[in-house]
Order: sequence, then structure tokens, then C-alpha cells
Amino acid sequence: MAIKLENVGIAVEDLESAIAFFVDLGLSVLGRDTVSGEWTDTAVGLDGNHANIAMLQTPDGQGRLELFEYIHPEAIKTTPTLPNEIGMHRVAFSVDDIDEALAVAARHGCHPLRGVANYQDIYKLTYVRGPSGIIVMLAQELTKG
Repeated sequence: MAIKLENVGIAVEDLESAIAFFVDLGLSVLGRDTVSGEWTDTAVGLDGNHANIAMLQTPDGQGRLELFEYIHPEAIKTTPTLPNEIGMHRVAFSVDDIDEALAVAARHGCHPLRGVANYQDIYKLTYVRGPSGIIVMLAQELTKG
């Protein structure tokens, strides 16, 4: 059986601010829609499922994020996850310039959880708390070239 990762779906509190954050990091919006009806109830497993969605893609065309903001049922706010909690952990991006990526994140009020680490002179990396509490890992490969 062939398998490939289609996308990572993330429920957000404010779709517009989440889109702005990820677009500023370099992703592009592939499409937007409002979905509802029996097919979404069946696929998602929620009665009356109604959401605004946006599909974003990385510049290389390989990675996709589906962001969704629930209209119905009402979104349930939770405490943002910690790096050591079981479940959906983070979304990670390779960047050419981590300082530039952090400047972009800072414009959205998103800052490293602790700082920027150097992993064996191979990567500089950090976790930032993005929109809606999403943990976003940014990593710059130091050994390219």
C-alpha cells in the first residue's frame, strides 16, 4: 500500500491571524472554504460540523497545513500543550535564516519558549508558541554547502 502525508490539520481560534503568521513565515494559501453538511459530519465525526478552512503550502510544495476555525460546534479552548505532553506536539519547519524567521514570528507576538539552541553544530533550532498556542519548531541547518 502506498502512503504519503497529505497535511497536518490544526484548529485555530482566529483563522486570519493564523494565516497571516504562516504566510509571513513563507507558506502560501492554496485555497479557502467554508465547509458544512452531512459529508463533514461523517468525515469529522461531529454533528452540525461547520468550519472556515484554509489550506497552506510550503514553498517546496511538499508540506501542507490545513487550518480550521470552527463555527459549529463551538470551539473548545484548551490549555496549549507543553513539549512533553502526549498528543499532537508541534509543526516543524526548516528555514534558511532562523534569525529572520524569529523576527517574523516576533511581529506576531510569538517568541521562543526558552531560546535558540545549537545541536552539534548541525542545526540551530527553537520552539516558538504560535497563534492559538501552536508550538512551531524552526530549524536552520548549519552544514549546508
